[in-house]
Amino acid sequence: MTHVPHELAEEFPHLQEEISNLKSTDSHFARLFDEYHVLNRAIHRAETNLEPTDDYHMLEMRKKRLLLKDEIATCLAVV
Repeated sequence: MTHVPHELAEEFPHLQEEISNLKSTDSHFARLFDEYHVLNRAIHRAETNLEPTDDYHMLEMRKKRLLLKDEIATCLAVV
């Protein structure tokens, strides 16, 4: 476990301009971005024991984050 937050700016450093544009012009992308950010912060808080959770819940949150990241990547690939 790395305890490193998986911020989208770090995940897609070369696509920051596209991310910014999509956040302001595409409501679906903006929702995905916000949902990813909220979930990512929750995972980071759990990993660092600020808000501990059980292993099953952690696994489910990580799966959801990965699905959101995949959907975000798909949106960025279309740009």
